[in-house]
Amino acid sequence: MGTKTSSKWKATIAVAMSNYIEAGSIIAIATSMSLWQTVFGLDSLAVGLLSALSANAFGSAIGAAIGGPLSDRYGRKFIYTYDLILYMIGTVFAIFAVNFTMLLIGFVLTGIAVGAGVTAAWTYIAEEAPDGRRAGHVGVAQLAWSIGPMIGFLLAAILEPMGLLGSRIIFAHLFVIAFVTWWVRRGLSESQRWKQKNANPNKIGTYRGIAQLFTSKKNVLALLFLLGVYGLWGTVAGQAGIFQPRIYEATGLTDARSQYLLQVLVWGLTSAATFWGFMRYGDKVPRKWLYCFGAGLGIVAWAVLIYGPAGWFSLLFFAVGWGISSGLGAQAFYGLWTAELFATRYRASAQGVLFMLARIMVGVLSLWFPLMLEQVGIHGVGVLILGLLIAALLIGTIWAPKTQGKTLEEIEIERYGRLLDAGAPQASGTSAAGASRPMAEG
Repeated sequence: MGTKTSSKWKATIAVAMSNYIEAGSIIAIATSMSLWQTVFGLDSLAVGLLSALSANAFGSAIGAAIGGPLSDRYGRKFIYTYDLILYMIGTVFAIFAVNFTMLLIGFVLTGIAVGAGVTAAWTYIAEEAPDGRRAGHVGVAQLAWSIGPMIGFLLAAILEPMGLLGSRIIFAHLFVIAFVTWWVRRGLSESQRWKQKNANPNKIGTYRGIAQLFTSKKNVLALLFLLGVYGLWGTVAGQAGIFQPRIYEATGLTDARSQYLLQVLVWGLTSAATFWGFMRYGDKVPRKWLYCFGAGLGIVAWAVLIYGPAGWFSLLFFAVGWGISSGLGAQAFYGLWTAELFATRYRASAQGVLFMLARIMVGVLSLWFPLMLEQVGIHGVGVLILGLLIAALLIGTIWAPKTQGKTLEEIEIERYGRLLDAGAPQASGTSAAGASRPMAEG
């Protein structure tokens, strides 16, 4: 039993590294953008284009749109075996970029790779997690996503005197991490739930399954709910991820190294909140109120940064509040709830659709965010930021699903009236009647 548990954790960690690489890519871009802008003579529109087509937005949206359906058709392992090869090619372009075109190609390729990889990763982790520890295992992906920026900003602070060479080294470190992760993943097994689904001789085609995402009322409502939670929050987090140095400049903190160290604090606290908060209590306490606390703290943190007194008090308050909030907030719950609210036959496709739409939302705003900061300032942008965060808090708190403590099969029976794939494994003692029993959220 201990060996089986250890094997599950190994698989979870190896697959979760997609999130380290994704977040690390965003931070590598964020900390180097001003340098690329100076060296290549880029204007604000070009900066917005690079940001929008990267792992932060449209690039990963394309990857998610491709990777989700492919993961449902050919398996989770198919994606996480090959996506990192594309990622490594993209980082090579970024490492050796000598002009805007090479840089753009590198950003697009890495974006496509992480979009495909993250959708498969969230799905695989949830499907392979022990039923009573699903939040704990899904939280590993969030933890990896938090550690990536923490290390990225720490490297940026250390290598800042080296200028653009330091930024190239940060991309090189991502290449190394991607190679090691790809090597480890080669020995992982396929998701057992996906294998059972595909063992069913009556299984439906992948594209028909995708169509059901948009024709079933239950699926459409779930998509809208998750887009409200993750899409709205992610639109803010996406700007913070790639433009946070510019936001700090707008609030008066202009020293690059101080900006990077402040971000190390943000992401260090995000990692701590993920480990000691979401991973430990996401399967124990009522999820609705855990989500509400995290989302509310994030709103307060941004309000203080934007409208509070300029200076270190507001900056540190933001770092602590937003850091803890991100560890308990929308992204971790999105990864968990998306896996729970959709059937195995199109679970990864749902991840792909949602991730794609969320990244498109980030991309649209990224195109104009630098100009908005220049023209209306942080106070003007702040109205939009707080509005999006408040909407995400209300949607997630009011309509939080009562899936805690149930197996994926119990949830599927409860939502659809039956298991959609007869070959899917069923927990001992599970039945349609048993799955529909009232479950207290908590």
